[in-house]
Amino acid sequence: MQASQKRWLANFLVGTSAFALMGVAQAAAAQEAPAEGDVNGDEIVVTGIRASLAASADIKREAQGVVDAISAEDIGKFPDTNLAESLQRITGVSIDRSNGEGSLVTVRGFGPEFNLVTLNGRQMPTALIGGGDNAPSSRSFDFDNIASEGIAGVEVYKSGRVTMESGGIGSIINLRTPRPLDKPGLRGSLAVKGVYDSSRNEGNPITPEVSGIISTTFANDTIGILITGSYQKRKSSENNANVGWRDGYLGSENNWGSLAQPGTPRAANITNRPDPTDVYQVPQNTSYDLNDVNRERINGQAVLQFRPSDAFTATIDYTYARNTVETRNSNVGVWFNHEDTTSAWTDGPVAGPLFYTERFAAPTGVPGPNALYGGKDLSYSGALTENRAENKSLGVNLEWNGPGGVTFELDGHHSTAEVNPVNRFGSSMSLGNAVFGVQNQTINFENDLPVISYGMYPGIDPLNPALITPTGNAFRNAIFRNRINQVQLRGQYDHDGGFLDSIDFGVSYVDSKVRSAFGTIQNDDTWGGAGPASSIPDDIFSLVTLPDKFPGLAQPGMIGSFYRFDFERMADLVEQNFQTCSNPATGSAMPGTCLANFNTDRRISEKTLAPYLQVATVFDLFDNSAHLVAGIRYETTDISSAALVPVPVTTTWVGDNEFNVVFSGDSDFTRFKGSYDNWLPAIDFDISPLQDVKLRASYSHTIARPSYDLMQGGRTIDTLFRVGGGGGAQGNPGLIPYKSKNIDLSAEWYYARDSYISAGYFHKDVSNFISSTRIDSSAFGLTTPVEGPRWNAAVAALGPNATVAQIRQYIITNFPGTVTGNIINAAPGDPLVNFEITTPVNSDQTASLNGWEFALQHSFWDTGFGVILNYTIVNGDATYDNSQPSSVAQFALVGLSDTANAVAFYDKGPIQARVAWNWRDKFLSGTGPNPTYTEAYWQIDASASYEFVPGLTAFVEAINLTGEGQRKHLRHENNVTFVSPGFARYAAGVRFSF
Repeated sequence: MQASQKRWLANFLVGTSAFALMGVAQAAAAQEAPAEGDVNGDEIVVTGIRASLAASADIKREAQGVVDAISAEDIGKFPDTNLAESLQRITGVSIDRSNGEGSLVTVRGFGPEFNLVTLNGRQMPTALIGGGDNAPSSRSFDFDNIASEGIAGVEVYKSGRVTMESGGIGSIINLRTPRPLDKPGLRGSLAVKGVYDSSRNEGNPITPEVSGIISTTFANDTIGILITGSYQKRKSSENNANVGWRDGYLGSENNWGSLAQPGTPRAANITNRPDPTDVYQVPQNTSYDLNDVNRERINGQAVLQFRPSDAFTATIDYTYARNTVETRNSNVGVWFNHEDTTSAWTDGPVAGPLFYTERFAAPTGVPGPNALYGGKDLSYSGALTENRAENKSLGVNLEWNGPGGVTFELDGHHSTAEVNPVNRFGSSMSLGNAVFGVQNQTINFENDLPVISYGMYPGIDPLNPALITPTGNAFRNAIFRNRINQVQLRGQYDHDGGFLDSIDFGVSYVDSKVRSAFGTIQNDDTWGGAGPASSIPDDIFSLVTLPDKFPGLAQPGMIGSFYRFDFERMADLVEQNFQTCSNPATGSAMPGTCLANFNTDRRISEKTLAPYLQVATVFDLFDNSAHLVAGIRYETTDISSAALVPVPVTTTWVGDNEFNVVFSGDSDFTRFKGSYDNWLPAIDFDISPLQDVKLRASYSHTIARPSYDLMQGGRTIDTLFRVGGGGGAQGNPGLIPYKSKNIDLSAEWYYARDSYISAGYFHKDVSNFISSTRIDSSAFGLTTPVEGPRWNAAVAALGPNATVAQIRQYIITNFPGTVTGNIINAAPGDPLVNFEITTPVNSDQTASLNGWEFALQHSFWDTGFGVILNYTIVNGDATYDNSQPSSVAQFALVGLSDTANAVAFYDKGPIQARVAWNWRDKFLSGTGPNPTYTEAYWQIDASASYEFVPGLTAFVEAINLTGEGQRKHLRHENNVTFVSPGFARYAAGVRFSF
C-alpha cells in the first residue's frame, strides 16, 4: 500500500474511533443510572445485527482464554453470505479469495494449513484439490464448501485449550450448527434470492440461491427435529494477466536466460543494465487468461434430539455438503527464448524490468493451413478444470448431567471428505494451439497491467483461424479422500463454592485416513505442431476481445483479441487425429477415456490418542474476582504411510558416465511408519479489576501437522545415475508437528450490552520447521558394475589410472556374456548402488512472531447506529531478502500482514443496513528460490433489509462494491506475476421467518 493510502487509513480509523469513543464515554456514564426498561420492569429485546453482536460479545467476555465469535442474526441468517467473508471481520483474521469469494483463512499470520477447523467440536476431514495439476496434499479447510445459512455461530480460539483438538497454531475455528432443543417450539425460515455477478464475461450472470431451515419440538419439548438445506448456483469470471519468471540472477551471472554480459554484442540492447551485485529477473512466459467459472453448491443437515429428562440429552446429526466447480480457461500468450533481446531496467539493488523484447527468425516453410511451417509461435490455449468436493458427517452425542455437579458427554462421528473429477477427461486439462510466425514480442511493465504485444511476419494473419495449429496438451487426473472416525469422552465436575471451580477431564481418539492420487498423460513433443492447421475445422474457434475484460487496467498497445475454442470438441478431435489420450508421449489413460492412470498414489493413516485434564479455580485477588485455569493434554500419534512407486528391476551402463535404472512397468506400494507424542500445557488467567473490565493472560503450547506430501511413504529413485551413485526422494512419516509456544495478553472493557473495547498482544515462538536433507542408502537391491568384479578386473589389467571410458570398453570386450550391444548389464557380484535420497526433516530453524489486536464495537445509544472497528499488527523475525539471488536459500514466514476492518451499521425497527470495509496490507505469500508478494487489498461490502410485516423481509447485498482487483509480484513491483480486475456482485431476495 502506498504511504498516502496508509496515512488515509490511519486518519480514517483515528477519526472514526474518536467519534465512537465519545459514545463510549456517554454509554459509560449512562451505566450510573437505570435504563428506562429497568425502571418499568420491562425486558428490552434486541434482534438482528445488534442481537448477533451482543451474543458474540457475551461469548468473548465469558470465554476461557482469547476467543472471538460471530453469531447468526436470526435463524438461517448469518451476517455474510460466505463464512470466510464473515471471519475476516474478526481481529487477526484474513482470507484468501478464490473466484471472488473467501475460501481459505489466515489467523495471526498463519495460513490455512496451520488452522484447525472443527464442526461442533469435532475434527473435520478436509478436501482441497487445488488446481488439479498435482497430487493434493493440503490440510487446509475450504470454507467455500459450506453455506453460511446452516451455521448458528463461529468461534475462533486464538489461545490454546487442552479440552479441544490439536492441530492449529494460528487458531482453532469451531463451526456451530443449530440444535432444535436449544430453542423449543416451531421455528424456521425460507430465503430466495437472485445473484448478479458483474464479472461474468458472457451469458446470463443471474443465478438462483434458495435456503431454508425448520426446527420443531414436540412431546412436551422432549423430542426435536431440525432440517436445513441450501442450493446455490453461481456464474462468474476471473480474468487475469500472468507472467512467469526465471530465477533471480546476480548481474554478474552468465546463465541461460540471463542478460548479455558487458562487452558482448547483445549488451548494447540493454538500457541501464543491472550492476554485477544487483539482483534481477527476466520473464519466461506471459499470457492473458479469461476464466469462466460455474459453481453449484448443495448443503443440508438433519438433527434429531431426544431429552427424556433434564439430565439426559441424545443427539443424532447428519451433515452433507457438495460443491461442484467448473473453470473454463481461454488464453493467449508467448514464451521467450532469451536470444535476440532488448530490455530496459530500473536501478538496483533489486532491478525491475521496464520492458523486455525478443525478435525471432522468419518461418522456414511457407505459411498455410496444410503445412507445418515453423517459426516462433503465438499461443492460443485453453484449459478445463472441473471437480466436485463432497463432505459427509454422521455424528452421535450423549450428554448426562449427573448428581453432585458431574457431567459426562460421549461424542462420536464418522466423517468423509473427497474431491473427484466429474468429467471424462480428468480434473485439470489443457490443450495448446498456435499461430506460427511471430517476428517480435514485448512485455511492458510500466503499468499495473503488463502490456503484451507482438508483431507477425508479413503474410501471416494471427486472426485467420485457418492458420491455427494444434500443439501440445496434458490431461491430469487427481483425487483426494479423507476419512475421520473420532470418539470423545468428556467429563466435568462443577464444584459448588470455594477455591475449586471445576475439573474437566476426558480423552479423544481420532483415526484419520487419507488417500491422495494423481496421474497425467502429456504430449510435449508436439509443441512445434501436432499436425497441420487443416486438421482442425475453423468453426471450432470464436473471436474474443481483451481490453474490455480488464476495466480500469487495459492499456493501449495490448493484444486486442484472440481465438478461443470449444474444449470438449477440440479434445475429441486431437484424440481422433493424433491419439493424444490412447497413445500419449507420457503416461497412460484408462481404456476408452482421457482419464490418466495414477502414477502417484499416497495412503496415510494417522491415529491419535489424547487424554487431558484441566482444573479451574476462582478466587479474589486484591478484592477483585479472578480465575485461573490450568490444564495438560497428552497426545500420542502413530502414522503409517504407503505410496505407489514404480518397481525397478535392474540397471544398465549405457554411456561413459551414464547408468540407467530399468523399471518393470509395474508399480507397488512401499510403506514407512512414524510416531510422535506431545505434552501440550495451557494456562489461562483473568481478573476483573473494575466492573465490566477484564484482563487476561494465557500461555499455551499448540501444534500443526505437516502436509500430506511430506509424509508420503514412497521412495522413488532417479532413472539416471552416475559412477558415483544416484539420487532419489522419499517422504518422512516420522516428521513431528510444528510447535508453537504462545503468550496472549488482553484487556477488555464491556461498557454496554453489545459494546466493548479491547486491546491484545500475542507472541509465538515456533519450532520444528521442515527442511530437507540427503541420506545415503541402497534401494530395491539395485547394483552397479562400479567396484564390482568386472570393474576390478579392468583396473587390474589397465592400471589404476585407467579412465572410465577405457574400463567400460574393457568390460564390453572381455565380458560379452554380460553385454547387449554397447549396453553393459548387471551381473552377479556387483555391489549395491548408493543413492543420495532427499527426504524432509525437522530442522533446528525457529521463528518468532508477535502482534497487537485492537477492537471497538459500539452502538450509539438507542439510535440504531453502530460501528465495529479493529486493527491487527503482525510482525515476524524471519523475512525475505529480495536482494539475494535465488541461489541463496532463505527461510521466511509467509502470510504476515496488518489487517483492518471498519463496519458501520443501522438496526432499528424494520430496517437493517450495514457497510463493511476490509483491508489487508501487502504480505509475503510464497517462498522458495523466489518470493511472491500479494499486494495490499481492500474491499467494501454492503447490505440492507426491510421487514414489511413480522417475518417477511426483503433484502439487497453487494460484495466488492467498488470492484477492487488483486495484484501479485516477485522481487520487484515490476516483476508482476498476477493481475486481476475486480467486479461487484449483487443479490436481492426475500426471507420469510416464523
